[in-house]
Amino acid sequence: MFTSLQHIEERAEKFELPFWKAVQLDDCLEQDISEEESFNKMRAMYQAMKDSDTNYEPDLKSASGLVGGEGQKIHNARLNNNLLCGDFIGLVSEKALKIAASNACMKRIVAAPTAGSCGVVPAVLLSYQETYNIEDDKMIEALYVVAGIGAVIAHRATIAGALGGCQAEIGSASAMAAGALSYLRGGSNKQITHSAAIALKGLLGLACDPVAGLVEVPCVKRNVIGAANAVTSSDLVINDVFSKIPPDEVIDAMKNVGKCMSNDIKETARGGLAITPTGLKYKEKMKMD
Repeated sequence: MFTSLQHIEERAEKFELPFWKAVQLDDCLEQDISEEESFNKMRAMYQAMKDSDTNYEPDLKSASGLVGGEGQKIHNARLNNNLLCGDFIGLVSEKALKIAASNACMKRIVAAPTAGSCGVVPAVLLSYQETYNIEDDKMIEALYVVAGIGAVIAHRATIAGALGGCQAEIGSASAMAAGALSYLRGGSNKQITHSAAIALKGLLGLACDPVAGLVEVPCVKRNVIGAANAVTSSDLVINDVFSKIPPDEVIDAMKNVGKCMSNDIKETARGGLAITPTGLKYKEKMKMD
């Protein structure tokens, strides 16, 4: 198992492999499966991501009533050219909302790396594929980049909001998506890892403060922030704006920030937005319902 992004880069360089292939071969060795078996498993994962987008129901509300319909609103705004951010980021935002809402509505999603951050990676990858007509096999390769980055973050730091706050969930997802996007754009291994670093840096210290303890508010909308952050981070690095702090050190910094955070803003719903007057009203309403 890789313990650093630098290790993945070194393995890829030593054996003249693309980043994704180094990750896949390591996975095959760890699981004792063939490359074909591994690729088919990842294909099924990507199909599930597609399904979580296409199976979105705009009229479906979560049990709390706090989530539902947001993705359709951005879809309509995009079609009506009512978004300043442009069509691609608009599409990314739309898909992030749809998939995160599907999670809140108990539909099938892929935890990437968690359920609360499930909209980030597929929003970026599906939007890129849809916009640039990329074949599935290339997208599956990108999913190995996602997995490699996520595995290193999980090993060196955490992907759990309960341990690291939302920086560990949305932040990690954003880093994973940014690296994969740079791979799809023809980026070097260095550009892949630095895209992840810049995305994670941008979300250091993000609190996990779910209103009423539900993975709905502000979680769903934070998927949009994570996805858009991934795109802009890739844009920076593809144009040779690199992280001054090495990628693995950024991950280590995220772990240290998590340790410094109060437990009140680490998924306990005892701080942040969860204890605002309105947040507490929602909590009481949930109890009465």
